[in-house]
Amino acid sequence: MATEVPPPRGGPETGPAQPTTEQFLVEQESAEFGELRRAHRSFAFPLTIGFIAWYLLYVLLSNYAGDFMSHRLFGNINVALVFGLAQFLTTFLIAWFYSRHATTKLDPMGEAIKSRMEADV
Repeated sequence: MATEVPPPRGGPETGPAQPTTEQFLVEQESAEFGELRRAHRSFAFPLTIGFIAWYLLYVLLSNYAGDFMSHRLFGNINVALVFGLAQFLTTFLIAWFYSRHATTKLDPMGEAIKSRMEADV
């Protein structure tokens, strides 16, 4: 059974205070939250699309350009192996770029929003 009683105020015995649903909705409409969302999306979406395109290129070349992919570069190393290893490299690079982006841009913005919401409770 749901009640309309607000959560208790924060204190040493009760734990941290929790913002109400209305406070979350107000914050969601704020310009600062919009900027946080924009900063995340403007970074994550292009990288996701680029990586998917890069992966699909690898798959399509493997299926339809067998002669090109089997071309030996040196020893037993062919183009397909280099492309396959490059998939791993780009995965790690994207994770590193995102971690750096989140640390420098997203986390400070999120902390500011969190601090403001905790102060309002």
